[in-house]
Amino acid sequence: MTKGTISISFVEEALLEASQRGFEVSTLLAQAGLNPAWLGTPQARVLPEQYGALWHVLAAALDDEFFGMDSHPMRYGSFAMMCHSLLDCRNLGHALERATRFLSLVLDDSRSVLVADGMTAQLQLHDRRAHPRIFAHGTLFVILYGLACWLTGRRLVIKEVSFVQSSPENLAEYHLIFGQNIRFAQPGSALSLENKALTLPIIRNGRALTEFLRKAPANFLVKFRNGEGYVIRIRNLLSATPFDDWPVFGDLAARLRTTESTLRRRLESEGISFQEVKDDLRRDLAINLLCNSARPVEDIALELGFKENSAFYRAFKKWTGLSPGSYRATKLQGLQSSQ
Repeated sequence: MTKGTISISFVEEALLEASQRGFEVSTLLAQAGLNPAWLGTPQARVLPEQYGALWHVLAAALDDEFFGMDSHPMRYGSFAMMCHSLLDCRNLGHALERATRFLSLVLDDSRSVLVADGMTAQLQLHDRRAHPRIFAHGTLFVILYGLACWLTGRRLVIKEVSFVQSSPENLAEYHLIFGQNIRFAQPGSALSLENKALTLPIIRNGRALTEFLRKAPANFLVKFRNGEGYVIRIRNLLSATPFDDWPVFGDLAARLRTTESTLRRRLESEGISFQEVKDDLRRDLAINLLCNSARPVEDIALELGFKENSAFYRAFKKWTGLSPGSYRATKLQGLQSSQ
């Protein structure tokens, strides 16, 4: 499956505390290889490695790997120390208990706990603030869930995610990360896994951790997103197929061993259409090719099934707010500014 992309809204969320503390946002973005012009483009998206670079830039600038979202900073290097402490755990349950205790030691406002009850294991967040940011709780869930998947070497099933906050404007991005079973305005925030997952063994060692930390957090920001549902299955199937061979809806349903009506209902329940799945995938492919290759825009357009360059230009501007050439240029400007 192709790498996904990350909404500029999460870049803006990550920058919020640094901006309020007087840091020069354009400088931080340039250090991460990002162009400040993208902040004014709501549709813009960045690659996981770009967002990961910003994560490290902010952590170093603030000396806080939690972006300044807690009254006590999560000092730079805390994440690596926590990961080292998990390698000798007897199973995932033991590792998550240790990870939540560690986070509760380094953060003052948000306390995370693991609660196993019946068929479900919950990572619960208890926040002493009256109005904690949903981005703060979502970030903690991404860290804990991504670590759990990496430690066990598999994408774990998310049964449900609850947030104490109201539904955000960028709701689709939260569905992309956590799946469709998300509830808002709940008594507490929690991420639910299958209880049986807690018995899974820890398969990673120190050598694997060195490589993991070298690429973190970009390596799990997208890799361990929600793995359930028909959207991810369709993206996986289409990603492995040349565009000219992408199946029509009826053939797709047959390949997924279901009926057209059932597949249509499943996609509707996930809040998306087949056309939107295809468009989102083509957008992510286009962004990756523009940012990570020197191929002419015309070649990229043809590979993605656009018979005319003008059609690709119109589609890309609709997806990102910029033309393909402008998007590539702003990416290069950001890289040059960081050198």
